[in-house]
Amino acid sequence: MTNSLFNEFPEISTKQWKQKIQFELKGEDYNDTLVTKTPEDINIKPFYNSDDFLAENNSIINPEWNICEKIFVAKASGANVKAIENIKKGAQSILFFFPDDTADLHTLFKSFPFKTVAIHIETAFLSVAFVKQLVTFFKNKQAHIFLHIDIIGNLARTGNWYFNFKKDFAIYNNIQSILTDIPQFKTVVTVDLSLYQNAGANMVQQLAYGLAHVNEYFTYLERKDFAVTFKIAVGSNYFFEIGKLKALRILWKTIASEYNSTANCFLFCTPTKRNKTLYDYNVNMLRTTTESMSTIIGGADTICTLPYDSFYHKDKEFASRIARNQLLILKHESYFDKVKNPSDGSYYIESITEDLAKKGLELFKKIEAKNGFLTLLKEHLIQKKIKENANTEQTKFNEKSKILVGTNKYQNQKDRMQNELELYPFVKTEIRKTLIEPIIERRLAEASEQERLKKEVL
Repeated sequence: MTNSLFNEFPEISTKQWKQKIQFELKGEDYNDTLVTKTPEDINIKPFYNSDDFLAENNSIINPEWNICEKIFVAKASGANVKAIENIKKGAQSILFFFPDDTADLHTLFKSFPFKTVAIHIETAFLSVAFVKQLVTFFKNKQAHIFLHIDIIGNLARTGNWYFNFKKDFAIYNNIQSILTDIPQFKTVVTVDLSLYQNAGANMVQQLAYGLAHVNEYFTYLERKDFAVTFKIAVGSNYFFEIGKLKALRILWKTIASEYNSTANCFLFCTPTKRNKTLYDYNVNMLRTTTESMSTIIGGADTICTLPYDSFYHKDKEFASRIARNQLLILKHESYFDKVKNPSDGSYYIESITEDLAKKGLELFKKIEAKNGFLTLLKEHLIQKKIKENANTEQTKFNEKSKILVGTNKYQNQKDRMQNELELYPFVKTEIRKTLIEPIIERRLAEASEQERLKKEVL
């Protein structure tokens, strides 16, 4: 029936479309008028057609995505109560952040539904002893655990190793060895791409740096058949963010195959912090909604909530509930979990995916030709490139060619936030000795918000 329907219409080639468009432009240049160049040096065309789309079919069936909430383990009992409550309200996985190794695991996981709710564990430290505690505790439990250890990410974020290069990798190899063939632990290696996005890197940089980052683990870890969790921050460029996630899976397969690995990658995604604003903060909910939609269509495994006030309020039940309900609505009322390959057949998204993957791979090869990611981090070249792109983006924001509604356009002059700040919402300065220059996350609106806060006092 489909064939007979479309057979009634003649096929129109790309050339014919361009001729028609050129006629309508009445002498204006096609490229100057209708083709847009992105920060990634990708040309966005006014239309996409099947006959000029030569990409291989990289169709990937999207996984069943789950809703995650992050819990800071200050006290095991309090974290347990919060985790159980969040699960009852719709959370399907929990990310526990351990600031130290003092939490009692029996108290923390009391009445926890191990079979149905995945556990993500992130620590502020690197410890074999703690991992052994986890192994002992989970030994006879049907749990699904993702251990988020990223020693290179810690170096990039803080400027220092946990101990030093040699000791960190020795511990990491030991942990990898301990967890070999323990089925409860699904991944041990994590690559934190969110740092690069939140610091201002463009999408090609994020992909290339993530690929170069994981390649260092292939180089220095003894076992090469590891699965990896990519932690990703997703921004508001709707279709490009979809393409970014799809391109990342393609690039992972490319590099893993070079090490004869068929291991999976898991995409752990969260909305970006970079475009979130202090003033007119309710707009943050709109931003996180579209970012979550991109994340789902792009093929995330897990989406971790980001409350709209997370950077200036302490944990608030209302904000956490809104963030969780956004994803629950997308799953249960908008049926975003029902289609396994929603972007297939979109020439635009497929073209973006192909362009991002190609350019990401090209930049990755340039990094490797200069002795790899760690070398360029130590030479501060990675930091320099991220800063350059971040400064360009900041200039666009300052000149109002990049709009954040309620902040650099359509401001509500009656907004007052001085008395709402429970947390310091700006980059903190700490004088300390570091091995390398750390990569700093920074929101676009910080400088303008500081000016507005000063005027509130006057």
